Amino acid sequence: MSEPAMTRVAVCQTEPVLLDLAANVRHTTETVRGCVARGADVIVLPELATSGYLFDGADEVRSMALPLTHSVFDGWRAALGEGDAVLVAGFPEAGASGKVYNSAVVLDRAGIRAVYRKTHLWHREKRFFTPGDHPPPVVETVHGRIGVLVCYDLEFPEMPRSLALAGADLIAAPTNWSRAEIRSGTEPPQVLVARAAARANHVFLAACDRRGTERAQPFTGGSIIIDPDGWPLATPAADHIAIADLPLPAARDRALSPVNHVFTDRRPHLYALNTPS
Repeated sequence: MSEPAMTRVAVCQTEPVLLDLAANVRHTTETVRGCVARGADVIVLPELATSGYLFDGADEVRSMALPLTHSVFDGWRAALGEGDAVLVAGFPEAGASGKVYNSAVVLDRAGIRAVYRKTHLWHREKRFFTPGDHPPPVVETVHGRIGVLVCYDLEFPEMPRSLALAGADLIAAPTNWSRAEIRSGTEPPQVLVARAAARANHVFLAACDRRGTERAQPFTGGSIIIDPDGWPLATPAADHIAIADLPLPAARDRALSPVNHVFTDRRPHLYALNTPS
């Protein structure tokens, strides 16, 4: 039996400049181009990579919101070159009727393949963003099936499970993980959640966090690429990029033992909410 093809995944832990679209577009475009030069097939940027995160009011959010016709997407597409590289990146999306969404785009050289609007909004996000009301996509690419979530979505087990059930080989998750308490000898809680999601659903998972401090809020810088058993494969190097070569089709074998399977062992009829007796 031949070995499965390897897909090089690059997770780019950038430091967006709050409210500076030009600087963020310039940096992310250069980063994408550099990752392609290093052979990356799938590139993931953080949540709200074009804008920064800690908005101080609705006017700031609207000033950074981008329609899907914005030139940034053409610039990213051009940076992907003429190969088959795929980009997943977070941005504030200008929707209809003045609504703004915390979104992630999936694009390749042909253009935008999918846009996902974050379903579960965290803390201050509820002041500025409208939650998405469509399920997260699974995009069929030449490298494999890529599902998309954004940050807090990972905290809801139904979300990665729904992507795995839909056939995802890899979950790409742009994030902005605010720094939380890390007890001695442990990982950030958000990383533990991501590892558990990968293991519970037997999928590869690439979580792309951001780094730095914004309006006195430090970020975790917890970017990580995880295998279907929940083990870390790569974290950012000195250049703030994590790279791993993944046999994505291997995730489709979801047998855990000769008699156990991630999906066929499920008993959904017992999972309904029950009233305490």
